[in-house]
Order: sequence, then C-alpha cells, then structure tokens
Amino acid sequence: MITPIAVVGPTATGKSDLALELAQRLDGEIVNIDAMQLYRGMDIGTAKLPVAQRRGIVHHQLDVLDVTETATVAAYQSGASADVEDIMARGRTPVIVGGSMMYVQALLDRWDFPATDPQVRAKWEALLAEEGVVAVHAALREADPVAAQTILATDGRRMVRALEVVELTGRPFAASQPRIGEPHWGTIILGVDRETAQLDARIEIRTAAMFDEGLVDEVRTLLEQGLREGRTACRAIGYAQVLAYLDGEYDLAHAQERTFIGTRRYVRRQRSWFRRDPRVHWLDGAAPDLPETALEHVRPLLAPDTRERLER
Repeated sequence: MITPIAVVGPTATGKSDLALELAQRLDGEIVNIDAMQLYRGMDIGTAKLPVAQRRGIVHHQLDVLDVTETATVAAYQSGASADVEDIMARGRTPVIVGGSMMYVQALLDRWDFPATDPQVRAKWEALLAEEGVVAVHAALREADPVAAQTILATDGRRMVRALEVVELTGRPFAASQPRIGEPHWGTIILGVDRETAQLDARIEIRTAAMFDEGLVDEVRTLLEQGLREGRTACRAIGYAQVLAYLDGEYDLAHAQERTFIGTRRYVRRQRSWFRRDPRVHWLDGAAPDLPETALEHVRPLLAPDTRERLER
C-alpha cells in the first residue's frame, strides 16, 4: 500500500522545493493543492514552478482552468482525488503540495459537499452584486452568527455559499464541514513554516521579483483572455492589485505594496488555520537539512513498500 505525503503550510516557506525532493526520492508525482495555480497563464503571480525546474517530475492539477472559469472546491476534490488514486494504482507516491486551506480539507478529509440550488445561490449573489459584502455579511450574521464570525467579512463568495447551505439545509454552515480524523489514504501531513520576520522578508523579496519579472504584462495578457469575466481568478492576490493599477486606482509602487500586505495577511490566516490541525508534523523551512529531516520524520510512518523504495 502506497502512503501519500502532503506538504502544507503558509506561502513562501519552501513547500515546493521540499515536495520536489520528496517526490524525487520516493518515486513520486506532485499533486498541486494551490487554488490559483489551477489557472493557465497565472504563472508569475502564483509562483508556479516553471516546467524546466520540475526535475522531470510529473505535476497534476496545474493549468487545468481558463481564467474565465470558476475554481470550486468540489470540482478540485473530484479531480485531485482521481489523480491521487491513479498515481497510487501505478505504484508511485503522491506528493500533495500547497496552501489553499479549504482545498486541503476537501481532499484529505473527504468533505461531503451539500447540494446547491441555482435559484437560492442567485438570490444571494444578487445581494452581493447589488449591495456588496457588507450586506451579505449582515445577512449571514442574522442567519448564522458563528459562520459570520469565522468567515472573512470580505470573502463574498464563501459567505454566499454559507447562506445557500443554511437556507437549503436549515442547519448552521459548520454542520456541513468535515471533522478532523484519519486523513484520506492515510496521508502523512507535513507542515513547513518559518520564523515570522524571516518569512515576511521572503514575501517582500518574492513580491518584488514578481513585479520585476513581468507580473503586469502577465495580467495584460490574461485580460485579453477574459480575466475580468472570471469570478475567482481576477481576485487572486497580486492580480487584483495589478488590475487596480491598470484601472488607475493607484500607482505601481502602491500595487506592489498592497500585494505584499495582502500576501502577508493571507500567510497569517494560513498559519492559524494549519496550526489548529493536530495531524500536521511541523518542520522549519529554514533548516539546511530540511529534506533529510522530513524523510527521517516520515520514514517510520510510511507503508512498507514505500519505505523499501526509499532504502534502495
């Protein structure tokens, strides 16, 4: 039996490099679990690893959506689950890597999604479009105070979904959430983090590099492909700020600063979310022997055939 490995944690901690090392040593394939890396053409702003740097390792769940399409957790769960099971069926090790919190939960906790109703969804989407997130948050606060406290007040899509679920099920949104238990497929979950000041510095450097490497031109190209028509792609950190710059809302330096601030804020949310999961084995992304430490950490937990492959 093959044992999958998940490498999760905040942005810019070094997850991708560790995942490559693990995949290389365990005869594995990568399964992306970063929602924005699902989009074709969104490369610079998502820090998507270029093909030339993937060491010939097969990557799944990259470049599977056009920017006009809506990324959904349910669709990802279906596609990524099929990828994981196919990799295992071929005797290889799935190495799942990324930091999109709900996507991790959907894949590893076998989230059973409540049904959807287009009319109910349309009603709440209309409220969002006409009156904005403040009105949607007020409606959610009345319908489900706990959900209103836990969902970010600026996350219009998730608040709409919560209102839809509450209306359809008559139960709080949290009742539809998965419970933490044994991870699907017995997956070993590794978390990569770094000291806060060091991580902030890495985010600042990464943000500057994105703008230097052509993020604005990437957004201009994606605009020709319908970026504004998409409901999720255009809201990605970095892309939303560049769109605001192109619309004349603020200058380029401010767009870069807002991207850095938005990324740093998102990192704090990721860290808080992942740290609540007792199944995560935490590693220091700054450790010079990180791959060896990770392998030693997971070796006793691996299935016998995976462990045997590592010993060769």
